[in-house]
Amino acid sequence: MSQTTKTPPSAPAEASNRVTLGWSNRLLARPEVGALVAAIVIFIFFLIVAPAFRSPASFFTVLYQSSTIGIVAVAVGMLMIGGEFDLSAGVIVTTAGLVNAMFCYQLGINLIVGAVLSLVFSLVIGFLNGYLVVRTGIPSFLITLGTFFVLQGANLGVTKLVTGSVSTPNINQMQGYSTLDAIFASSFKIGTVTVEITVLWWFLFVALSAWILQRTRIGNWIYAVGGNADSARAVGVPVKAVKIGLFMTVSFLGWFVGMHTLYKFDTLQAGNGIGNEFLYIIAAVVGGTLLTGGFGNAIGVAIGAFIFGMTSLCIVYAGWDPNWFRAFLGVMLLLAVMVNLYVKRLSTARKVG
Repeated sequence: MSQTTKTPPSAPAEASNRVTLGWSNRLLARPEVGALVAAIVIFIFFLIVAPAFRSPASFFTVLYQSSTIGIVAVAVGMLMIGGEFDLSAGVIVTTAGLVNAMFCYQLGINLIVGAVLSLVFSLVIGFLNGYLVVRTGIPSFLITLGTFFVLQGANLGVTKLVTGSVSTPNINQMQGYSTLDAIFASSFKIGTVTVEITVLWWFLFVALSAWILQRTRIGNWIYAVGGNADSARAVGVPVKAVKIGLFMTVSFLGWFVGMHTLYKFDTLQAGNGIGNEFLYIIAAVVGGTLLTGGFGNAIGVAIGAFIFGMTSLCIVYAGWDPNWFRAFLGVMLLLAVMVNLYVKRLSTARKVG
């Protein structure tokens, strides 16, 4: 009698732990999508309620306003993706301009030399911020808060000691002024519209940051350090170097905007810049950057800065009380934090078993 041999049932395939998201969820999981939707809604709203906003000149004025925040916000966003904060970013802008103006005016040297020395000074501050954070383990919030107060006091104290007032002398007759003015504060015409060069610089820095974050090994390191520094260190990521480099990047772009401010107005008030550090952080958060690090991108930060510039000017264009602007920023920040958490959950969705 023949025997029937039964083939043992094959083991079930191991279930995947990853959820397959639809295209709509994949789209929503991008950091900048929430900010883009908000920007479109706000844009349409102000087109309706603020007739003055409908002209091309007004739109480019908004772009200029956005660029003055957006340039530094690019670096602040990268730093936040790397898991750190820099509360001295606002005053370093003023410090950079003061060093350039007062050093050259008092010693009678070329402004270009002063700009280079100001850059070196700014980078040293960024290096010290980063070094103290990685060396001591003290939260960057506290380290840079200390730097903020040191620079704020030094800006006012040294300026008054040297010039007898809290503003720098006018520098528009000094050697090197025309060259630096062309680089940092010039403008050009497109038809009847005046375009400030800082708008182009802003676009360039955003594109460069996006390329670094999405296309380079350094970008992978930044996300890894912000996501989990210990795990990143375990796989060979130079965590300390990455963090110090990010702090120096903030100082570099702070120096850049400081040069723009100085050569745009030819003089500088020593008390300027205080509070701008929060605007940079708000632009990054509204643009989809998580406060906990490891998530965000440069395009989102740029959109966040555009929302800031658009709202700050369009409230005036609409004839409303400008004091409402700060209230709007607070509401936008709270909404952005909640949206970002939801988007983060979508982007890291997993199923158990």
